[in-house]
Amino acid sequence: MKIRVIAAALTAAGLVLTGCGRSDTGPSTGPAGGSPVASGSATGNLTMWAMGAEGEKLPDLLKDFTASHPGIKVNVTAVPWDSAHDKFANAITANTTPDIAMVGTTWMGEFAQLDALDPTPANIDKSKFFPGAQATTEVDGTSYGIPWYVETRLVFYRKDLAQKVGLTEVPKDWDSFKTFVTKMKGAPGVKYPIALLPGGTGSWQTVMPFAWSNGAQLANGNAWTLDSPEMAEAWTYYQSFFTAGLADKAPVAGSTEADFASGKVPMFISGPWMMSAVEKLGGAGFADKYDVFVMPVKKTSSSFVGGSNLAVFKNTKARDAAWTLAEWLTQPEVQVKWYKLSTDLPSVQSAWQDPSLTGDTKLAQFGVQMKTAVAPPTFPTWEQVAVKFDGAMERVAKQNANVGDTLKTLQADATSIGTGS
Repeated sequence: MKIRVIAAALTAAGLVLTGCGRSDTGPSTGPAGGSPVASGSATGNLTMWAMGAEGEKLPDLLKDFTASHPGIKVNVTAVPWDSAHDKFANAITANTTPDIAMVGTTWMGEFAQLDALDPTPANIDKSKFFPGAQATTEVDGTSYGIPWYVETRLVFYRKDLAQKVGLTEVPKDWDSFKTFVTKMKGAPGVKYPIALLPGGTGSWQTVMPFAWSNGAQLANGNAWTLDSPEMAEAWTYYQSFFTAGLADKAPVAGSTEADFASGKVPMFISGPWMMSAVEKLGGAGFADKYDVFVMPVKKTSSSFVGGSNLAVFKNTKARDAAWTLAEWLTQPEVQVKWYKLSTDLPSVQSAWQDPSLTGDTKLAQFGVQMKTAVAPPTFPTWEQVAVKFDGAMERVAKQNANVGDTLKTLQADATSIGTGS
């Protein structure tokens, strides 16, 4: 799921509040599948819901689909992001859901629990997707959709300013990353070398890449594991950027792009959409002044995976047609064309071999990070726990609260909320 329009109001470090991604507690065996899609030419009239820019641009792409599938007609309904969840929930209650829809990954568990989604047909090849993206469709061992597009987070940095303080190689691990950030403080005009969210809405998306890279998990099976030693070590590391004065405890919301373009804050962690944002502000030639690199390694290099899935609803009267459309939207050549129309990054790994993606060295790094990207489990209660997580991190970052005690409280809160499974 991608909520770019309201991101600036919600984040101080340029992170998008997607709440979407791969489960860090994916099934130990392959996901169960639904009935195969019938062979032959599918027919039917489909209603499809899609949010934001996807809802606006999708009709242009679907002209190719209807030309090659004359027996299927598709009516796309564009749904505003801010009302989408309630619209889905009301439609499920009233049994008036669309045939197929773009569904945010953190909604998968909730909608599957309501028995609203059709299990993914067993004959759809799930191995073609990035593993992290595929896992976002899986709830209690069953897949209920297929990944449509993806995004992940990397470290953005001002390459020109790094060179001025003698930094010519990007850091690979936690120690060298901390050293890199510390030296960047010596660049001209820099007060805080990196923008990190000091808790608050969506801060888990910045924190968890460090935790996942340290081997931490949010849950194990149906039990939350928020107070593990691996989680505590990652939180302590994250906290140290604030206590050392490397990150601002009270950043100005929506200032990330401007501060990066000016050089005031020369580093931040975010997704590929920020490339065009900073280049627009930076002006001609700015693309050569910055670069990106994958998350630093502790045990692995992991980041957050976002995006959206395609799901078919159980009450459809044209199941084969709906899944035929979903499969078509995830053909490599279609994914590449959709990227050119929308800038949505392909969920299908082979699509990343296209020159339109490999030719951009920055963009290619996002493809590299996608191979190990992770996200929260598909529990219906995750968003409730995320609020607790963000509040706990705010106490740690802004008030220098004890990490161990804070995580024990967070674990108790999460256990009380439960997993909803």
